[in-house]
Amino acid sequence: MTNLKVHAPAPADLEDDLASLRGDCARMAPHWTAPEKSAARPVPLSLIHGVTVPAASARLLEAMPEYGN
Repeated sequence: MTNLKVHAPAPADLEDDLASLRGDCARMAPHWTAPEKSAARPVPLSLIHGVTVPAASARLLEAMPEYGN
């Protein structure tokens, strides 16, 4: 046996929806804490393996001054 109940969509009042969303976010913010920042440690090269870069991507990055130099 199947359930044939159909629910009507919620009204599309965007102003109230945005205000409601912002209020919900403000109320939930104290419940969501960010983890303590930890210093990023470099990964030893011996742990990096199996990475392949397509030649076109390598050429693109090489041509960019902040990456290629």
